[in-house]
Amino acid sequence: MPMRLLLATTRLLMTSLAITTSFAVADAPARCVLDDDGHRVCLERPAQRVVALSPGATELVYAAGGGARMVAAVNYSDYPPEAAKLPQLGSNRRLDLEALLALDPDLILVMPSGNPPEQVATLERLGRTLFISEPQTFEEVASSLERLSILLGSESEGHQAAADFRQGIEALRLRYRDAAPVPLFYQVWDEPLMTVNDSHFIHQVIDLCRGENIFAALPRQIPRISLESVLQRNPEAIVAGGMGEENTDWLDDWRHWPDLKAVQRDNLFFVAPSLIQRPTPRLLQGARDLCAHLDTARARR
Repeated sequence: MPMRLLLATTRLLMTSLAITTSFAVADAPARCVLDDDGHRVCLERPAQRVVALSPGATELVYAAGGGARMVAAVNYSDYPPEAAKLPQLGSNRRLDLEALLALDPDLILVMPSGNPPEQVATLERLGRTLFISEPQTFEEVASSLERLSILLGSESEGHQAAADFRQGIEALRLRYRDAAPVPLFYQVWDEPLMTVNDSHFIHQVIDLCRGENIFAALPRQIPRISLESVLQRNPEAIVAGGMGEENTDWLDDWRHWPDLKAVQRDNLFFVAPSLIQRPTPRLLQGARDLCAHLDTARARR
């Protein structure tokens, strides 16, 4: 083949390849998932600058393999330890929007029940990409890891973390499915006294361990209750998280009521709040802790 013809053919092939590659990039499917509110969230490329507006959402991003993409979080975002080093944008209930926008995030995880609606509306109005993150079941925790990993481009890590979580939950389900029930009161807060009903994910942990939530039937997800209602129901165990990871003062207060079955049997149990009050993969450890406590209660009968 003459040299001029060879060069011309080569240029034609290279041009054709460039055009084909250009179209392939342009036509590449966006990374699209549904968030926890059923909204379709799409990114043209994996998120590079992520902000999470709740401690639980921060944990989910790290567990899904996107920790290196985090540029800010909110107060009490303390797990994993490196999350505590992120710039903080105030509390989840009062955000520093100016600081948030200055970071120019391409993905923001929002918790509707905790973040100010007017500030979330402002972010929507400004065209920011929001992912509603509020899993309410074990499966939604696992699914969140998978969906976030698609937006983060870390599918391998996210899917593995989801599989590990599902397997751990199923192992507990099989282990305790025939265990004797333990009537219990779970204390979310002290003043006012608060608990959870059967629509809350904490109730699912209780049920997994074959506990019986004595306030399961109340209509509100996190109802306020009276001291008298707890005394009347006389639970066999009381479980509380307290105001810190090691603060058990709430349990000590129940000792003022020695006629309570939970007090008589010393079934006053502490589970670190970050392990049971955040819908993240660490919920599995919280479930293991609670199940072990209820085994103790059964042994004291």
